[in-house]
Amino acid sequence: MSEPQPGRPGFGQRLRAALDAYGPLCVGIDPHEALLHAWGVDASAAGVREFGLRTVEAAAGRVGVVKPQVAFFERFGAAGFAALEEVMAAARAADLLVIADAKRGDIGTTMDGYAAAWLAPGAPLECDALTLSPYLGTDSLHAAFSMATAHEKGVFVLAATSNPEASTLQRARVDDEGESVAESVAHDVAARNIGAPGSLGPIGLVVGATVDRRAYGLSDIVLAGTPILAPGFGAQGAEPGDLQRLFGYVASQVVASESRSILAAGSAGDAALARRVEERAALYGASQSGTVRSGTVR
Repeated sequence: MSEPQPGRPGFGQRLRAALDAYGPLCVGIDPHEALLHAWGVDASAAGVREFGLRTVEAAAGRVGVVKPQVAFFERFGAAGFAALEEVMAAARAADLLVIADAKRGDIGTTMDGYAAAWLAPGAPLECDALTLSPYLGTDSLHAAFSMATAHEKGVFVLAATSNPEASTLQRARVDDEGESVAESVAHDVAARNIGAPGSLGPIGLVVGATVDRRAYGLSDIVLAGTPILAPGFGAQGAEPGDLQRLFGYVASQVVASESRSILAAGSAGDAALARRVEERAALYGASQSGTVRSGTVR
C-alpha cells in the first residue's frame, strides 16, 4: 500500500472521532421517487439536489456521517452527478464524513479509474469513503485500497449484506478450511488494516444488521479493528436498542445506517426532519449537545 500523507488524521481516526462525538447513526441520503413526491420536489436532477442539501442541513451538527446512495443521483445522468457533487461537497463542508454508496468493483486500470474518481483529493466526486464490491476478488480492489491509504480516505467492502438473497453466495464455503466468502473477505480486510494508526483501520466492511453475522463466520475476533457499515437499521427492522446485542464487543466500531426511517419525516418540513434525526440519534446514545465539534473529524 501507499504511505499515508503525514500530519493528517487517517480515515479510521476521523471516523472514531465522529462516532465518539455523535454516536453511530449515519443518515442515508436516498432520494428515491416516492420520497421526492412526498417531499413535494420534482423527480429530477434539481429535485435530488434539493433533497440532498436539505438532508445535509438536517444532519449537520446532529450526526457525524451521511451516506448518499449514488444510484438515485446517477439516474439523472450528468445533471444528477453534478447534483451529487454539490451535495457531497456541502456535507463535507459541514464537517460530515461522507460515505459514497456506489458499490464499485473492477480490475486493473478500470479500478484505478474508479478509485481516482471517488478518492483522489480534488476529484469532482471526492468523498471520505466509498463502498466496494469484492466479487472479482478482494485483491482486484487494490487500487482503491492504495488510494484510500495514500490520501487518508476509507472504503467499505461488501461482506454480509442485509438483503436476504445475498446469503447463498456470501455464506458459501470457499476452501477446505470451511471459511465462508464473507469471512474470507473479512480476513483480507483485517490483514490490510494491520499497522493503521488508532483503533480503526481505513478498510471497513459492510455487515447488515439484519443478518446473523456469526453464521457467516464474522466473529468479534475477525472484526476487531475494522470499521463496520451496518445497513438494516430503521425501516429494515433493526432498532438502535439492538446494536449491542447484534454486534457485541465490536458495537463501538459500527456505523448504523438509516434512511427511510428518517427521511420520511421530511414530508412535514425541514424542522420535522431535523427533529427526527435528533430523535433517532438520541436512541443510539448520541451526544445531546448538538454542537460537539472536535475539529478532527474532517
